[in-house]
Amino acid sequence: MTSSTAPPAGWRKEITRTQWLVLAGTTLGWGLDGFAGSLYILVLGPAMSELLPNSGLQAGPATIGYYGGMTVALFLIGWATGGILFGVLADYFGRTRVLSLGILTYAVFSALAAFADTWWQLGILRFIAGLGSGVEAPVGAALIAETWRNRYRARAGGIMMSGYAAGFFAAAAAYALWGSHGWRLMLALAGLPALVVWFIRRYVPEPPEINAHLTARRERKTNGTSTAADQFVLRRLLVPPFRRPMLICTALASGALITFWSVSTWYPQIIRQLTAAENLPTGLADHRVATAAMLFNAGGIVGYASWGFLADAIGRRKAFLVSFGVSAVTVAWTFPFDRGYTEYLFVMPLLGFGLFGALSGTFIYAPELFPPSVRATALAVCNSVGRYVTALGPLAAGAIATSWFGGNLGVATAVVAAFGLIAVVGLAFCKETRGDALPVDAIPSQPLQSTEKSAS
Repeated sequence: MTSSTAPPAGWRKEITRTQWLVLAGTTLGWGLDGFAGSLYILVLGPAMSELLPNSGLQAGPATIGYYGGMTVALFLIGWATGGILFGVLADYFGRTRVLSLGILTYAVFSALAAFADTWWQLGILRFIAGLGSGVEAPVGAALIAETWRNRYRARAGGIMMSGYAAGFFAAAAAYALWGSHGWRLMLALAGLPALVVWFIRRYVPEPPEINAHLTARRERKTNGTSTAADQFVLRRLLVPPFRRPMLICTALASGALITFWSVSTWYPQIIRQLTAAENLPTGLADHRVATAAMLFNAGGIVGYASWGFLADAIGRRKAFLVSFGVSAVTVAWTFPFDRGYTEYLFVMPLLGFGLFGALSGTFIYAPELFPPSVRATALAVCNSVGRYVTALGPLAAGAIATSWFGGNLGVATAVVAAFGLIAVVGLAFCKETRGDALPVDAIPSQPLQSTEKSAS
């Protein structure tokens, strides 16, 4: 007796060449974004040590913490603003063109930061680079979800997100090899993401449903038959039925981002302070930071890539719970206490696994809640709100370390990271989406004007 349901064909036959190309393009773009961002974090201390005197300021632990945090905050504000801007553009003009424009922006201005002479010049260039950097995750995640319309969608999303941690790992390796040549060379290398634009424009196609959506929208506008679904996308996200999932995803993203950026910004400087306290040479401090960064990002690659597999196995809600639990335990064990360098090496992979995994989840889960007409904008807004809040994290950690904790960045980092518990509030209201099909747009049949008259 034969079954009426055919067994799965297997991943080799189910996954198409187009899906592989989209995965490769988005992973490269996101990975090189991580590469550029991590290089900056790794050279933040040396860069501030040189630029602060040029700005008429003394380069000490407190000022490096404060003004270094300011430049990171400017980058995150730019990231949040650019995310919303490019997210909206992606819903109106398609994914691939907007993705290419954003990547080119962050690549060029990340490299131009190598020529800064003062801390505020560096901050301005980091802000503009952030505008472009905000495009990759929301638009790339939407592109993955819309192309991988099979049972491997979540796993493909996790692999794409792992590119960011792989970029961090590559940056740590580059810093270990060439960091002795100075921070300016490191930032010049941050221009490498520009190369991926050629690949995306040549090999990554626009998803058919997005082409159909854009064509239908243009036709309705030309014919004067626009509907309520053609209202400005940001307005649509603030009212039902999208308001509730927006609030949930914003809480998840904000909590994950606050904790991640507080930890990833300041652990290199904490390790440098540990080395200085032992009266060891500066060159050894750079080596220690590079080693810790590679371990952190090795754990991050696993956390990012495994989240989709874990979510398919135990569900989205439980996968979030695993990431949040590992993050909370490792942060609480590490930063409030006087840990030695060896203890940091032990915990860095676990920190990476939890923190990166939580970020991966936000970009795999959110596309499953929104239809294509608002998907890129929704992902961008949820994460951009989180980044606006997060922008205060690195700055606050540097400031309160000076004001409240006598320069102790470890305790300050733990205090700021604790605000990441907001993600648990979002998790309490999450609906489970494992096995659900992606939402589609329901276009009202009546023109917008007629609908408004009838409603009145």
